[in-house]
Amino acid sequence: MRAILDVVLIALNLYTYIIIAAAIFSWLYAFNIVNSSNQVIATIGQMLYNLTEPVLRPIRRMMPNLGGIDISPIIVLLGIILIQRVIVMYIYPNVF
Repeated sequence: MRAILDVVLIALNLYTYIIIAAAIFSWLYAFNIVNSSNQVIATIGQMLYNLTEPVLRPIRRMMPNLGGIDISPIIVLLGIILIQRVIVMYIYPNVF
């Protein structure tokens, strides 16, 4: 059981990095720092979008309009941190 919990914690940690990378990439794309016509950049952007959008879209629908500020990645990161803490503090110590 601990091995499964370790894999879940690693997956949550990896998804945290993916969300951070997607947010940074969206800023770079919005400020025209990266060349969007480059095929490699477009592929990376599409991959990050496809990995994060299924989680971020429902949160964006529930959030009120904040005038162009998207805080849905922050909410997802807080949720991931909460899940990790619950696993580490409550579930992991009780598994024998």
